[in-house]
Amino acid sequence: MTRAIAAGVDAISRDLVSTSMRGFFSGHAGLRYVFFGGKGGVGKTVLAGATAVRLARDGRRTLLASTNPVHSLSGLLDQDVFGKATDVRGVPGLAAFEIDTRDAIERSKREIREKIQWFLKFAEISTKADEFVEAATMNPAFEESAMFENMVDLMFRDEYDVYVFDTAPTANARRLLGMSKVYGLWVQKMLKSREEAQSLRESLSFTKKKEDDPLMTYLVGFRDRIAHARELLTDPGRTAFFFVTLPEALPIAVIRRFIGWFTDFGIPVGGVVVNGVINPEAGEEQPEFVRNRIEMQAGYLGQIRDQFDGDVRAVLPLYDSDIRGVTMLDRAGAALFD
Repeated sequence: MTRAIAAGVDAISRDLVSTSMRGFFSGHAGLRYVFFGGKGGVGKTVLAGATAVRLARDGRRTLLASTNPVHSLSGLLDQDVFGKATDVRGVPGLAAFEIDTRDAIERSKREIREKIQWFLKFAEISTKADEFVEAATMNPAFEESAMFENMVDLMFRDEYDVYVFDTAPTANARRLLGMSKVYGLWVQKMLKSREEAQSLRESLSFTKKKEDDPLMTYLVGFRDRIAHARELLTDPGRTAFFFVTLPEALPIAVIRRFIGWFTDFGIPVGGVVVNGVINPEAGEEQPEFVRNRIEMQAGYLGQIRDQFDGDVRAVLPLYDSDIRGVTMLDRAGAALFD
């Protein structure tokens, strides 16, 4: 990034940013779960990567993980991080992990099959589990459910100081993170139904001896797991979701709508990062197309100032080359935090 570009974008940043990314992280020293989301194509993967590199440089053991079924971390880092947590070359303390979506789904299917077979056996029902498994796994939200379970597993292992998640486009991310609330409501209904069924079974039994109920044991354990996940995801001292936008109409409209929805779920919103800003001091020597884009962006930057007043954390320029590899991520991290 040249000094001219830096100067032009810095002026915009001073106008839009009250509490910077650096200031936000300084004021939230216990932050452990950092999410980046937004409309597809706005640069969330790059900003998640730049943040993870910066945190690792600051001495925090960091995991950069992708919950996006369409992964791009391997391309961003210029090394294969698919399927397992892999140390990032050139950044001590940083590991990256593209969750294998297909493996996550197949593993969830196997677990569901085992639980259904176990339940049918306990209930003395002579029916094969295949139809139940198909009904459970054909739900459109099953992929988000499987990814949620993988994300929660990473968080519960507690192997890193901080986790930075590159999420799917915002609609998917909303469903993904909202699973904690959906699961909680479902488990409560299942527990109530199971308690009523168990009570009826005991009242009709010839013996007054109480039997162990493995399904109740599983449901109580699952309820506690989801409650803990929700506790982490809704704790503003440990969790923050950052929305990435371009100075364009559609990305702005998307994050405005979804900030409200995430707030309804109780997920703390860390703020907004504006990406892809063209240097406004490019001057009359630029082609008409560039001048028109600068003028268009100026209008939308005004909207961002009005609609997200106090919540903009950083403004990043439109770079003249792809951001790929650790060197470029360090450069983007400097623009994001400095």
